[in-house]
Amino acid sequence: MRKSVRSYPLLVFILLFTMVLGGCGQTAGNAGGSSGEAEKTGAAALPSDNKESSDKGETVTFHAANGDIQVPKKPKRIVDTTSFYTGYFLAIGVKPVGISEGAMDNPYFKEMLDGVRSIGKEPSPESILELNPDLIVTFTGTKDIDKLEQIAPVVAIDYGKKNYKDQLLEFGKLTGKEDKAKEWVDRWEQKISGLKPQIQAAVGNKTVSILNPYAKGLYVFGHNYGRGGEIIYGEFGLKAPPEAQKAAIDSGTGWASISLEKLPEFTGDIVFTCPWTGDTSDPGKVYENPVWKGLPAVKKGHVFQLNPKGDTFNDPVSLEAGLKFISESLLSVK
Repeated sequence: MRKSVRSYPLLVFILLFTMVLGGCGQTAGNAGGSSGEAEKTGAAALPSDNKESSDKGETVTFHAANGDIQVPKKPKRIVDTTSFYTGYFLAIGVKPVGISEGAMDNPYFKEMLDGVRSIGKEPSPESILELNPDLIVTFTGTKDIDKLEQIAPVVAIDYGKKNYKDQLLEFGKLTGKEDKAKEWVDRWEQKISGLKPQIQAAVGNKTVSILNPYAKGLYVFGHNYGRGGEIIYGEFGLKAPPEAQKAAIDSGTGWASISLEKLPEFTGDIVFTCPWTGDTSDPGKVYENPVWKGLPAVKKGHVFQLNPKGDTFNDPVSLEAGLKFISESLLSVK
């Protein structure tokens, strides 16, 4: 499927004209509907100075999960609705104009988001339109993707289909920053090659688990779902306990859900953990439980707390931050 961008300027004008007629007297903060989404997210009004817009007449074809998409050759006003891909753009020197609230909360991005606007937890087409994007990045299956396609070219991504290195190279192609993407991969691989022998020597035959308490028990994470799994199992080649290996890694899912009673079977000699951010459950139900306190890793002090707002991500910026913490933690194990 090939989508053309020739009609986008006209569609954007029609949408804007309709919004002006229907919302005369409203502020930009409440134009998003009764929920006031734009006001909560600080979405900007259309900029009067459009010097940063890309030349929409010059396009290239990008193969995305939603087809072959005609995109600006060097997009300047990217809106990323995904949270988990924002760090890919930041790693190659591309600053989106709008990102989700989850990405805004990532502490590893803090110094890199000057001037970037939040589009909220569940961005509406109206809040995205206000940012005048020339490219929108989202997940496959995103709600209202057809409406987003009326605003700007939409590139949909299948989460986890590509490993993070290949995904970064793809975003390099998308933004005209292939050289920056390749440079990052080369630097990363040099770091790993220097650290890997030290880590493997320190850990030896010990197994490593990644565990997150949540409302119904615990999540066990593997090699491709963030929380350091890409580093621990992927780059360093460390081993999970057999049950965790089977359920979260060999299965290809990257995660598994277990009850508290099964925790000892899934816990390694070393544990990385943090509270689950997907619900409001009290992690103390696990961390204060006698089953948890009786684990050998807990008794030996071989438990390391991840950052729940940063280490959940597996983008290049977050991985670089996580590499330092994970390496220092593993090297400290006696």
